[in-house]
Amino acid sequence: MTKNTGIFYGIGVGTGDPEYLTLKAVRLIQQADVIAYLKSDKGVSIALHIASEWIKKQQKMAILMPYKTNRQAANKAYDTAAEKVSSYLQQGLNVAFICEGDPLFFGSYIYLHQRLSTNYHCEIVPGISSINATTALAQIPLIQQNETLAVVTSRNTDEEILDALSNYSSVVIMKAGVARPRLLALIKQSKRLNTTCYIQRAGQKGEVVIQDVSQLTGKGDYFSLFVISS
Repeated sequence: MTKNTGIFYGIGVGTGDPEYLTLKAVRLIQQADVIAYLKSDKGVSIALHIASEWIKKQQKMAILMPYKTNRQAANKAYDTAAEKVSSYLQQGLNVAFICEGDPLFFGSYIYLHQRLSTNYHCEIVPGISSINATTALAQIPLIQQNETLAVVTSRNTDEEILDALSNYSSVVIMKAGVARPRLLALIKQSKRLNTTCYIQRAGQKGEVVIQDVSQLTGKGDYFSLFVISS
């Protein structure tokens, strides 16, 4: 590990509500020399919007991220970003990478950590994940006593999702989005429709909680998930 270099921070900023940030997250954002964040090709950065109140004179480093199914372009973007972060760290500057939710729960920070942690000192500040935000919003007890919990995504196979629905007390299916009709069919097949809740954009403008999922039709929002309780 290189000596006398800056620290690379992975900071979770929650799902949308700025008040979800921890005191430690706010302090480190304010103290950082450089704030790094992802932005879409339309110039949108949810993480930057969430943390904007505490970003003043810090240098900003935007990472343009192509949101495509094919990971080749994304991997190239992370490679380029890691090189730029490295150049700041070599100068002794502290870099805070802010990301939605929690850095290590489907977090974009993971990909930079994999590229930088071998050579630089990294610290991670946990954030409120989408699971925590959505279950709090819908007031759904996620797990208690000897219950079990499975987390899958729409990218899992039908067999993997059905296995989770059959063998776990509670199941969270992430990234519903365009796969919502398929996921609903699997939940119905498992006869768990009555204990399923659909939540989208928790903590953000336009948040929605639907307890009766039988009324859902068509594709869903990218920032959405199903919570199937016991």
